[in-house]
Amino acid sequence: MALSKNSNSIKKKVSYISVPSQIINSLSSSSLQSLLVSPKKSSRTINRFSFSYRNPRIWFFTLFLVSLFGMLKLGFNVDPISLPFSRYPCSTTTSSSFNGEHKAQSHLGFPPKKDLESNLSSGYSNSNEIIQLDGGKNETLLTEGDFWKQPDGLGFKPCLGFTSQYRKDSNSILKNRWKYLLVVVSGGMNQQRNQIVDAVVIARILGASLVVPVLQVNVIWGDESEFADIFDLEHFKNVLADDVHIVSSLPSTHVMTRPVEEKRTPLYASPQWIRAHYLKRINRERVLLLRGLDSRLSKDLPSDLQKLRCKVAFQALRFSPRILELGNKLASRMRNQGQYLSLHLRMEKDVWVRTGCLPGLTPEYDEIVNTERERHPELLTGRSNMTYHQRKLAGLCPLTALEVTRLLKALEAPKDARIYWAGGEPLGGKEVLEPLTKEFPQFYNKHDLALPGELEPFAKKASVMAAIDYIVCEKSDVFIPSHGGNMGHALQGQRAYAGHKKYITPNKRQMLRYFMNSSLPESDFNRIVKDLHRESLGQPELRTSKAGKDVTKHPVPECMCSDRQQQLHSDA
Repeated sequence: MALSKNSNSIKKKVSYISVPSQIINSLSSSSLQSLLVSPKKSSRTINRFSFSYRNPRIWFFTLFLVSLFGMLKLGFNVDPISLPFSRYPCSTTTSSSFNGEHKAQSHLGFPPKKDLESNLSSGYSNSNEIIQLDGGKNETLLTEGDFWKQPDGLGFKPCLGFTSQYRKDSNSILKNRWKYLLVVVSGGMNQQRNQIVDAVVIARILGASLVVPVLQVNVIWGDESEFADIFDLEHFKNVLADDVHIVSSLPSTHVMTRPVEEKRTPLYASPQWIRAHYLKRINRERVLLLRGLDSRLSKDLPSDLQKLRCKVAFQALRFSPRILELGNKLASRMRNQGQYLSLHLRMEKDVWVRTGCLPGLTPEYDEIVNTERERHPELLTGRSNMTYHQRKLAGLCPLTALEVTRLLKALEAPKDARIYWAGGEPLGGKEVLEPLTKEFPQFYNKHDLALPGELEPFAKKASVMAAIDYIVCEKSDVFIPSHGGNMGHALQGQRAYAGHKKYITPNKRQMLRYFMNSSLPESDFNRIVKDLHRESLGQPELRTSKAGKDVTKHPVPECMCSDRQQQLHSDA
């Protein structure tokens, strides 16, 4: 769009004004400029029509112009700052789309894809729509109320400044390519991510090249995905090129070598323990194979190694292009209408079995869970001496759909809030989620948002499905997990690293007594629950005050610093 000679000065004055593209496209260059700038008066014109304040005709003409301008102002608002952010700026009503009025059946009985497709493709905009600002940065206009309000990040930003000694050691480590570390990682996708992070750090400690980790076939879901099916392999190598030498496979000179396998890495092994027990072995055999790394490496590491963990988790482990593409599409379909909340609901059968908790649906379902737990006692994760009631009172059980609903209402989530829920099909099917869907009808998961055929290539790839959920949840305005676990922890760190995006940690232990108190008025319950969560909204938390906590969950202060700290660091 061509502007006048004064465009440079004009641009400086109005760079903060955001005008939707549809309004810009409907205006000519001259009319847009007339909204932003008043034309300069010509000195020649002033001289020619010199005005005398004693002339009654001039006074009459002036009054006429003022009156005319006032009537025009009342009838047409041409103030550019007051332009409504709407596709139809003259309209006073909006159509209802992407809401709970469209009732049909998906695989769990939620809104049909046809309605979603028409709504998502309509490009409808409301007061929450995303406005494209100068520089291509998206900004969401927040609605009234505190639910969508983001926590104060206190100026903390990613800050991975490695020491000079670390950089000096890198030169010799990267040149040393005669010993290799092989790692087999197990569990679900997020559990595998944690082990991959530790594998990189252990390779650095041993000064060894890392062979791309092998993903063990999951015993529960039977997913046979390989590393490159889930993560962007080349990106992984490139980001860590200055830290650890990474190869896709063992070189031919080492193929015939029988790797030494070590399965006895203790919990929270320190770098000193790693060197004392593995260094001589890998130097002698040239290849070391490690399994069962889950939570084996200490969470309290030297500063440079903590930064390396963050670099792997938040920068190097990017999902493969095809997963990113689909995950971003689904996130965009949620984002198309403005803010959205994401929930990670842990109500699958295996979760109830592993946690030692009961779904509390019917005696029949409780019996199913108890029977499965008796058949496979090894699935119960820790504290086997605790009864179900003791676990519940300790806050160790996932929230039910009714409890999540009451939590959202207490936190003043809008009834028309768009909710993306991640997780597998809950034990009991769609009926289990009815408390949520009745109160919050705009309730979708990846199957509801995907177009026909989009998810079909990944139907038997549980890790890919988990990665898609991860992407949509990470991009949400608010995230709430109904239970802890690897995905919740990973997203807590990821959202903190991205600027402390809102992450609500349910205070299950403190809430339970109020959930069980049926005589407590709803207004009192809501007030108490809201007060319990004032400090659990994703604000910066210092990991140093939480010994043994994972830096990829609490990246402050090792991996993030305030603006002032960052400036001091750069000056040094």
